[in-house]
Amino acid sequence: MPKFRTLDDLDVADKRVLVRCDLNVPMKDGRVTDATRIDRSALTLRQLMDRGARVVVLSHFGRPDGKVVPKMSLKPLVEPLSAALGRPVTFAEDCIGPAAETGVASLRRGDLLLLENLRFHAEEEANDVGFAKRLAALGDLYVNDAFSCAHRAHASTEALAHLLPAAAGRLMQAELEHLSKALENPQRPVAALVGGAKVSTKIDLLRNLVGKVDVLIVGGGMANTFLVARGVEIGGSLAERDMAETARAIGVASGQRGCTVVLPVDAVVAAALKPGVASRTVDIRAVPKDQVILDVGPATVAEIMQRLGACRTLVWNGPLGAFETAPFERGTVAVAQAAAKLTEAGKLLTVAGGGDTVAALAQAGVVDKFSYVSTAGGAFLEWLEGKELPGVAALKI
Repeated sequence: MPKFRTLDDLDVADKRVLVRCDLNVPMKDGRVTDATRIDRSALTLRQLMDRGARVVVLSHFGRPDGKVVPKMSLKPLVEPLSAALGRPVTFAEDCIGPAAETGVASLRRGDLLLLENLRFHAEEEANDVGFAKRLAALGDLYVNDAFSCAHRAHASTEALAHLLPAAAGRLMQAELEHLSKALENPQRPVAALVGGAKVSTKIDLLRNLVGKVDVLIVGGGMANTFLVARGVEIGGSLAERDMAETARAIGVASGQRGCTVVLPVDAVVAAALKPGVASRTVDIRAVPKDQVILDVGPATVAEIMQRLGACRTLVWNGPLGAFETAPFERGTVAVAQAAAKLTEAGKLLTVAGGGDTVAALAQAGVVDKFSYVSTAGGAFLEWLEGKELPGVAALKI
């Protein structure tokens, strides 16, 4: 893990602290429908305010493509951010220029100002140094607390970190420390559970993991592609048959590196994916031609549980089945709850991330029972792929 400064290394009293957060939250009709990212950002912001900083929050929202799009304004976030902090929040109608400068100048110790959407300026996504310098002029210190944006080399995540004394916020710190424990310096044996629809979207991830983990559990639609590569008939199930050779190569690489690949041994099948459809459990080598695999069966769940019971670390990305539609969530939920119990017993470090993963763990009621659940989608995935994230690299000391 790269060495980086944290809030503990900064003297923030009376300083203007620019904090890059990810407040790109779900909204409907101008109201926030899920404040998870706001709540998670509050820890860093509150600590800075308590220490007498003059806090200036930077964030993007949506994809306005460098234009001012009123429905993508951050102004509707003032109220939920204030509620999360338990303190008033002021707002500037722009992130640079007179509006931002006036807002920053009016800050007193412990105050917080939210600037308008960074992406209203095309220079943000272009990682324009001139734009970054205009942002830097608003502050004395820079804190990046947006790990979920760290895979993008944008002005507020990469260039800005080189213009001011920089540190990681508490959320960024937690992400980096837990990911390091999971893959860079893990307690072994290490298991990775990777699900989702397509092998093609996670080739780099799978190739990296087989060299780092002891057990690779493959589920979801991508498991079907691995099964096809082994000559197993899967009926009408989703699979990327053109990726079978890639799946075989990953299997060979795993054997050479001492990594065991675990595939389903039974499956829950149905005629189609729809609520209330009749389903049954079959051996993985007995999938009817007119049926599709929609979840792992109880024998597979039992094997996965047994594997996890012998491991010390688990990294999870992707569901085991079509969890959004009952009853095909059962396999994912059962494994998630088993992993949570092992975590609570101190027997397993569990780190999970990815949009579908978070939703599946929430459905299982275990988000708060895992060691760490990342809300960073693309950044979490690229970290697992072994890629260097620009926003993290910029914080190195």
